Amino acid sequence: MSKHFVPEHLQTHLQHYIDGVFVDSKGGATFDVQEPVTNQNYATAASAQPEDVDLAVAAAKKAFKEGPWSKMLPRERSRVLHKIADIVESRDDELALLESYDSGLPITQAKGQARRAAENFRFFADLIVAQVDNSFRVPGRQMNYVNRKPIGVAALITPWNVPFMQESWKLAPAIATGNSVVMKPASYTPLSAGLWPGIFREAGLPEGVFNLIFGSGSVAGDYLVKHPDVPLVSFTGDSSTGATISTAAAPFFKGLSLELGGKSPAVVFADADLDAALDATVFGVFSLNGERCTAGSRVLVQRDIYDDFVAKFAERAKNIRVGLPSDPNTEVGSLVHPKHFEKVMSYIEIGKGEGRLLAGGGRAEGFDEGNYVAPTVFADVAPDAQIFQDEIFGPVVAITPFDTDEEALELANNTKYGLAAYVWTTNLKRAHNFAHQIESGMVWLNSNNVRDLRTPFGGVKASGLGREGGYRSVDFYTTQQSIQITLNESHSPKFGV
Repeated sequence: MSKHFVPEHLQTHLQHYIDGVFVDSKGGATFDVQEPVTNQNYATAASAQPEDVDLAVAAAKKAFKEGPWSKMLPRERSRVLHKIADIVESRDDELALLESYDSGLPITQAKGQARRAAENFRFFADLIVAQVDNSFRVPGRQMNYVNRKPIGVAALITPWNVPFMQESWKLAPAIATGNSVVMKPASYTPLSAGLWPGIFREAGLPEGVFNLIFGSGSVAGDYLVKHPDVPLVSFTGDSSTGATISTAAAPFFKGLSLELGGKSPAVVFADADLDAALDATVFGVFSLNGERCTAGSRVLVQRDIYDDFVAKFAERAKNIRVGLPSDPNTEVGSLVHPKHFEKVMSYIEIGKGEGRLLAGGGRAEGFDEGNYVAPTVFADVAPDAQIFQDEIFGPVVAITPFDTDEEALELANNTKYGLAAYVWTTNLKRAHNFAHQIESGMVWLNSNNVRDLRTPFGGVKASGLGREGGYRSVDFYTTQQSIQITLNESHSPKFGV
């Protein structure tokens, strides 16, 4: 095994960034940050308490009220966003090393994250300039138009999987539309978030528009969500935390966008292109270490091809290269944190009593330390099994047979989640009709997860609330004010004459 790589100039202490200044928590609170290969602490991070959140929100509110950002023309904001994109794109190698080191993501999968993050900024830089809102005319009587305005301070609470890219997904539309933000990244993976202050400063984003706080969800996140000066909350994470946020925000009537968990089905019919389906379903559950909300972690296979498909799937899983995140040959690296490793391993033990173990089933061979899980395949999994129903969020797949289209649909919809789904068939009529009946926010037909940024992203049931992406993000981060102009006499009834 090659030597564990440590990035040069690694930060050993991460500070909040509030109103253009790096600061520690007022009371000095910190937490330790671990890297996942040896589970050694490599840094401390300032841990935001309520008084620190107050400072960040106050800075964001002041920047919003006083401008200039919130009052700029869309074209002026667009220029800054394009500069942000240029800078982000130029830092792909640096970002990849940080993300890989901090999260355990294989370096080859970490590369390109900066380009994806940059594209998010480019997309919204263009969109806000091209944005068209409705106007309505009643000839000779009335003119009506929509005045779209930024809302204020947006709380962005981001996850620990591919954190930098997911942060850009929220930051780009929130800032593009003229809001100010307070971002709290996940405490497991705070490292790459520390790049944003320098990027924004270099691009010319005014101070106070972007504020960064580190800390726990239970203290910093909870207080931020409940803060009376924060009208918008965008959260990506697990469904139980999403429910807690929804409850906390309800008394304040906040705008909520919740992208939550998933247990997405990949349905493979007998008439599918089996080689393409095999490539996509193996990649769909084991890429990003299986730590992805849209992972096709339930593979439903028609019985005619079941035995052959399962055998090939298991063989592929056994041959997946598990290794150091920094090794370019690694396909599955280390899970993000020991607590998450324990969770995934506990589900593997449960699965041994619920399905036929065909690959993996424990710690990856040759890795006595760190959070390494062997890619694990369970076949013949019943729909009431825990490994069929629960989001494991690791390199673990449950494979289940079906006979008919009706049975496949019932199995696909038989979870509390509804984020993504994948359907493999060469029958065009079946593909569309089946997709329409699946209870999920997104469906890919004969494809793995390839997204068009113009499309809405989000789920149904326990997978979330609301949609982001394209115009839906602009709608979330703005309010639409209706302006009515009378072109003739108003014809008001004459009360009290």
